[in-house]
Amino acid sequence: MCSPEEAALLRLEEVFSATLARINSFVLQPLLEAGHDWKAGCPVYEVTLGRCLPLGGSVGASVNAPEPSDPWGRECLQLLQQLHRSSQQLWEVTEESLHSLQERLRHPDSISLESLLLLHCADRVLQVHLEYIESYTSCVAVQAFQKAVKRRSEYWQGQRKVLQQLLSGMSSEGSVGTALVQALRQPLTHHVHQYVLLLLSLGDTVGERHPTRELLVHAATVFGNLQSFMRQELDQAMATQALWHTLSSRLRDVLCTPAHRLLQDSQDIPVTVTPLRAERVLLFDDALVLLQGHSVHTFDLKLVWVEPGQDRCMFHLLTPEEEFSLCSKDPQCRVAWQWKVTQAVCQTLRGKKDFPVLGAGLELSEPPTCRCGAYTFRAEGRFSQATYEGEWYWGRPHGKGTLKWPDGRNHVGDFCQGLEHGFGIRLVPQASEDKFDCYKCHWREGSMCGYGICEYSTSEVYKGYFQEGLRHGFGVLESTPQTPQPCRYTGHWERGQRSGYGIEEDSDRGERYIGMWQADQRHGPGVMVTQAGVCYQATFQADKMVGPGILLSEDDSLYEGTFTRDLTFVGKGKVTFPNGFTLEGSFGSGAGRGLHIQGVLDTAALPSDPGSTRKRQLGLGVFPVESRWQGVYGPFQDFVQAGCPGDLQEALLGFHVQSSRELRKSQEYLCCERTHPEDHAGRMEDILEELLQHRAPEALQQCLRKALNNSLHPLGKLLRTLMLTFQATYSGIGANKHLQGLAQEEVKQHAQELWAAYRCLLQVALQCKGQAPEEDEDAETRDLQVHRLVLPLVLPSFYSELFTLYLLLHEREDSLYSQGIANLSLFPDTKLLEFLDVQKHLWPLKDLTLTTNQPPGDHLPHFTRYSLVRDKCFLSATECLQKMIPVTSTSRRRT
Repeated sequence: MCSPEEAALLRLEEVFSATLARINSFVLQPLLEAGHDWKAGCPVYEVTLGRCLPLGGSVGASVNAPEPSDPWGRECLQLLQQLHRSSQQLWEVTEESLHSLQERLRHPDSISLESLLLLHCADRVLQVHLEYIESYTSCVAVQAFQKAVKRRSEYWQGQRKVLQQLLSGMSSEGSVGTALVQALRQPLTHHVHQYVLLLLSLGDTVGERHPTRELLVHAATVFGNLQSFMRQELDQAMATQALWHTLSSRLRDVLCTPAHRLLQDSQDIPVTVTPLRAERVLLFDDALVLLQGHSVHTFDLKLVWVEPGQDRCMFHLLTPEEEFSLCSKDPQCRVAWQWKVTQAVCQTLRGKKDFPVLGAGLELSEPPTCRCGAYTFRAEGRFSQATYEGEWYWGRPHGKGTLKWPDGRNHVGDFCQGLEHGFGIRLVPQASEDKFDCYKCHWREGSMCGYGICEYSTSEVYKGYFQEGLRHGFGVLESTPQTPQPCRYTGHWERGQRSGYGIEEDSDRGERYIGMWQADQRHGPGVMVTQAGVCYQATFQADKMVGPGILLSEDDSLYEGTFTRDLTFVGKGKVTFPNGFTLEGSFGSGAGRGLHIQGVLDTAALPSDPGSTRKRQLGLGVFPVESRWQGVYGPFQDFVQAGCPGDLQEALLGFHVQSSRELRKSQEYLCCERTHPEDHAGRMEDILEELLQHRAPEALQQCLRKALNNSLHPLGKLLRTLMLTFQATYSGIGANKHLQGLAQEEVKQHAQELWAAYRCLLQVALQCKGQAPEEDEDAETRDLQVHRLVLPLVLPSFYSELFTLYLLLHEREDSLYSQGIANLSLFPDTKLLEFLDVQKHLWPLKDLTLTTNQPPGDHLPHFTRYSLVRDKCFLSATECLQKMIPVTSTSRRRT
C-alpha cells in the first residue's frame, strides 16, 4: 500500500512540472527574445509539459539569433541562457521524480519505496536545484530581468495578468521586473518547502528499522539544508543588487559582475582601514574591496590571510603586497567582520559556496596558511609585473611555483618567504629570436648561490658555483667547438670574474695557460703550454707579460730573459742549448726578418748533467700546491661546518640526471626528475652512519673505495671534481714533460685533502651520535694514513695523465732503451749469450761441442736430456725479449 504522503508527493511534482512549463513559455523564452533585442513580434509557441518550442523549431533555437552589440547586453543574454538551461534540467529531473512516483503508485507491491528518485538520488536532485539557484541569483544580482524587460516594456505590461496567474498575492502596482523575480523564485521556494514537510511525514510513517528510514532522513536533511542555503543565496543576491544603486557608474562598471555576492558593507557595520586609506570597505564572496574616491583596490580572498590582533577592536590582513588592519568601534563589530572575512576566505579556497549556510557545519573553521594561487605583482621591484603561480605561506611565495614576466623571463623552482630559494630554473630571452639564457641553479634568498649549470644563448656553458647571483668559487666555462673562438676556462671565480688559480685552453691558438688571474685577466705567475711543444713561465700583469721569464723550446733549448707573447726575444737574455753551449746578450728584431743578437757564445763550458735542461720542471714553487684548488675544497668545507644538512647537499653536489640530453629538457622535467634534496637528506644520514660502522683499517679501506667510486657521495663528488681539474691542466695540448713535477705535487695534495675530508665527515657523524670527537692526528700519522689508504685508491684516477707526462719526460731514455733491445735482437744466439755473460753450461746443447769423453754407444747422454729443458727456457726468454721490442716502440709512438 502506498501512503498518503506518496500521493501528495505525486501531486506536488505534477504541479511543479506544469509550473516550470508555464514559466518557460511565458517568462524565460520572452526574456531570451528581449535579450536578443528582436524587432519582430513574439513568435507562436507550442506548449508541452515542461517544453516550449517555436513551431517548426527546436529548444534553444533563439540562441542562434544575433547577440546584442553592447557588452552588458551580451552578458545578460548569457545569464538568461544559462537560466534557461538550468530550468530545463530542473524540469527533466522533476519529470523523472514524477515518473518514479507514478510507477510506485501503480505497482506498490513490486516497486519498493527505495526506487523513488528523491530517495536513491537525493544528491543528484540537490545538485540540479543548486545550479538553478546559482543561475537565478546571478540574474538577480546584476538586474538581468529588469534590463531585459526595458527592451520590450510594452510587451511585459501586457503579460502582467499572466504573471499574476503564476504568482499568488502579486500586487498589481509592483514593477514587471519585480514580478519576474518573484515568478522565478516563489514556485521553487514553495516546492522545496513542501519537499521537506512531505519527506518528514513519510519518515514518520515507516519504522525505525525500515530499510528506507536512512534514505528518508538523508533526503529530508538535504532539502532542509537547501532551504537555508536558498534563503542565504537570495538574500545575498538582493543585497548585491541593492549595492549597485549606491555606487557611481564608474565603480559599478568595475565591480558589477555576476560572480560577486556582497557579504558585508562597512556602511552597515562601520570599519576603518589602517594604514591604507579607504572610504568604504566591501566584502564579496571572492574579494575584499577598498574604495577611495574613484579608485578601487581589490584583494583576491584566495590570497588574504587573517591574523587576529592584540587589540580587541582590530585584526590584521596580509596580502601578497599589502599588510593592513581593519578597526571597528567595538569588539562585536570586529568579531562580525573577522568571522565573515575568515569564512569567505575558507569558501573561496574550497572553490564552492558553503552548504547548508555560510560558515555552518565546517570541519575547518580557519583557512589553511599554506595555499596555492596566482597573483600579478604591481609594486616596483624585481617581481614588478611578474605573475607568480604556485604555493604561498602567509602572503609570500613559499614552496614550488612559477614566475613569469611580460618580457618573456620565467622562473620555475622553490621559493621561501617570497624569494627564490632552493633549486630553480630561469629562462631569460635574448635579443636573438628563439634564444634564451637558461640557468639551472640553486638559489638563496633571491640570488643564485651554490652549484649551477648555465647554458647561454652564445653557446657557452658554465658549470660551477655561484654567490649572490654571480660566478663565485670553482667553475668551468666552456664554449662549443662551433663558436668563432672556442675556449675553456677551469678555475676560480670571484664576483663574476676569473680570479685566482685557473686554466684556460684556447683551441684556436693551440695554447693552454696555467696560472693566476685577477679581474678576468691573467695576473701573476703563469705557465703557457703550446701545441707546438714550446712552453714558458712568466709573470703577467693586466693580461700582459712583464719582466723576465723562462722559455723551453721543443729541442730542449732554454731561454731565460724577456720575451713577448708571440715568442720574440727582446732585451737581455741567455740561451742554453742542449749541447751545453750558452748564448748571452741582448736580443731584438731589426727592420728585416730574423733575430738580432749582441752577446757572447760560450762553447767551452759543458753542463754537468746534459739532461738538466731537458728535465727542467716549471711551476714548482710558483703556485703553492695547497692553495691551487681551494675553490674546490671550499664548498665541501662549508657543507661540513654546517653539519652536512640534506638541503645543502644538493647545492654542494649539484643535481643529477641520467644524461646531458635530459639537461636540455623542460623546466618542469628537471624540477621533478632530478635527484631531490629530500632524497639527499636520507642518504646523508646513511653515509654518516656507514662511516661510523667502518672505522677498522680493513673495513675503512673498503668504505673509502666505495665512497670514492660513488658520484653521489661527497667524497666521490670531490674526487671527480679534482679529476676534472687534473685533466684540464695536464691532458691534451697541456701534456708537457716540464709539468710532471707540478702534477705529482697535486696528486699528493689531493690525497691529503681527501683524507682530511673523510676526517671531517667522521667528526660530524660522531657529533650527530653524541659521541666524543676523535683527537687530531699528528703529521706523521696523517702522512702514513694518506700513503697507506688514500693514495692507492686515488692514484688510478690520475694515472692516465701521469703516465703520459712520464713518457714525455723520459722519451729519450725510452728511445735508447728500445733501440738497445732492437740491436740485441739482431745478435746470433751465441753472441747474445756471450754479451749477457751467460755461463756456457746453461747454453742450449746444439750450440756446444761434445767432448771426446762421451761414452761409446750412448746416443743421448744424461747431459743432453737436461739441456733439452734448458732449450725450452732459452726459447721462452728469447721470445720475451722479442716481444719487448714492439711494446717499447708502441710506447714511444704514443708519446
